[in-house]
Amino acid sequence: MKRTLGTCYYPEHWPEEIWEADARRMAEAGLTWIRIGEFAWSRLEPSPGDLRFDWLDRAIEVLGQTGLKVVLGTPTATPPRWMIDRHPDMVAVDVNGHPRKFGSRRHYCFSHEGYRQESDRIVTLIAERYGKNPHVAAWQTDNEYGCHDTIISYSEAARDAFRLWLKARYGTVEALNRAWGNVFWSMDYLSFDDIDLPNLTVTEPNPSHTLAFRRFSSDQVVHFNKRQVNIIRAHSDAPISHNYMGRITDFDHFKVGDDLDIATWDSYPLGFLEDRVGADDAHKRTFMRQGDPDFQAFHHDLYRAVGRGRWWVMEQQPGPVNWAPYNPAPLPGMMRLWAWEAYAHGAEAVCYFRWRQAPFAQEQMHAGMLRPDNADAPALIEARQVADELRNAPDVSAPQAPVALIFDYEADFAWTTQPHGAGLSYFQLVFDTYKALRKIGVSVDIVRGETRDFTGYRIVAAPGLIYMPQDLKQALAEANAPVVLGPRTAARNADMVVPVPLPPDMPGLEVTVSRVESLRPDMPMALTGGGAFSGYREELETAADVVLKLETGEPAVVRQDHLIYVGGWGDATALQRIYRPLCEEAGIATRELSGGVRCRDTDGFRIWTNYGAEAAETPAGRIEAAGVLFEKL
Repeated sequence: MKRTLGTCYYPEHWPEEIWEADARRMAEAGLTWIRIGEFAWSRLEPSPGDLRFDWLDRAIEVLGQTGLKVVLGTPTATPPRWMIDRHPDMVAVDVNGHPRKFGSRRHYCFSHEGYRQESDRIVTLIAERYGKNPHVAAWQTDNEYGCHDTIISYSEAARDAFRLWLKARYGTVEALNRAWGNVFWSMDYLSFDDIDLPNLTVTEPNPSHTLAFRRFSSDQVVHFNKRQVNIIRAHSDAPISHNYMGRITDFDHFKVGDDLDIATWDSYPLGFLEDRVGADDAHKRTFMRQGDPDFQAFHHDLYRAVGRGRWWVMEQQPGPVNWAPYNPAPLPGMMRLWAWEAYAHGAEAVCYFRWRQAPFAQEQMHAGMLRPDNADAPALIEARQVADELRNAPDVSAPQAPVALIFDYEADFAWTTQPHGAGLSYFQLVFDTYKALRKIGVSVDIVRGETRDFTGYRIVAAPGLIYMPQDLKQALAEANAPVVLGPRTAARNADMVVPVPLPPDMPGLEVTVSRVESLRPDMPMALTGGGAFSGYREELETAADVVLKLETGEPAVVRQDHLIYVGGWGDATALQRIYRPLCEEAGIATRELSGGVRCRDTDGFRIWTNYGAEAAETPAGRIEAAGVLFEKL
């Protein structure tokens, strides 16, 4: 498949007389895709029923006549001010009971039926008008579900919908009481109408209640998105996407993706380094102008799985942004590197955000491909270079990797509900595993928790699956590859209750977790021979072979046949000691990668990237700082 470039454009922000010149510059720069419309509701309908699509008709025509392809976004992330007057209770409510007011974006609650009907109405009007337009070649639903903590709402609408969701799930309130263990602290309910939302309680709410509410909140996003998709599909054959974000785990992206054709995500490496990667200050200083060497790759692989092979970067950082704690400029070459790294992981398109830097409103400090005065910004210069390289580059695609790494959003819901230690998260546990594999040069496929067929994988990694259905246990027990489990594998049942027999209760693995503890981050437990458990540790009763021990003599990592159980949160050294021997056993070549050098295998090529600020040597040759190197396989 041909790899392409694009950008995000807001014709409503600029005088109409410059649209044509903008379109020509986009085409001359080698861009293909132009996303528009996702924030334009107030210009499409400035007052209730006053529909003004004429300007959007002309914008799409101008872009299309220049040979550009339009991704048309639905504008439901930014309902106009008059919508609040019409539905004053449509806004989301935060955990402290405060309404999320108008004046920014994403000011709606997914459970408010009045707003959902308004959403259906505007999407229907847009789909009817542009569904057969030859220039509209793809769609985007809404924008960045989950941004600004807007998935979980404690509104009355959410409360009422949650009660109906619980009744459908449990059938009777007696069944719910039993499943949640509500006999504890006299929390039994007599009716579903008695059940409130799990906020503003005197102390922590029942974890079963909290987990159920997180599942419900995720399902509300799935249903909201599906309503838009069904409307668009009734009028258009063009593929439909949504632009996800980095390290947002409040809803199940896989379930949203089941209704879409393409997964896209918004990649901001420098901003993410400061507020989402989970790195220490030394790491942030080292990669301040490049971004973390593994964070973008992790999401590329995640969203390739969410999109079932079809995925894009819908927003690529073009320079300094406006929203992180610190907002430096990228090193020269990084915007090219980020694009080629995405292609190495199978991206069909990389679209830079945005075309022209806005001189007004919240994002006026966010760089674009053009400066506010229309001069070329560095992003446009590097995009032209990538476009030139794509004309002569062979197609690259991401074949099945040797290692499968399971990522499950419901596991994240459970860890968030009950982390057991400050700062512990499922996302970070899985990301640490991913980083360990990347640092030894191993390509990884991320697979969803519903996966049961692991054919072709030579290692399967399943850290932290706090609830593990029996059929998944059986599939892993029968896998024809080493399977790495733990910590917290099967530590709770589907309703967040400790199961008996005690976890992991895994077929073919004689291990029982007899006791767990969380550790201070400054007091890790050392392993004999190097490495440590930090943050979380389990005491294991086992008849399996001990692979690694704590310096106290207790088993830390055990193995029985192909099943390996890790009884704690391993640091980087511990993870290397676990996975290097498994790679050797499985016939997976490993490499000694240092600093910011990483690689990804594609069909026919190994693509090397250097996130370092200095040139580095690789087995394929010297790679410059912020550089990309292609090795033919």
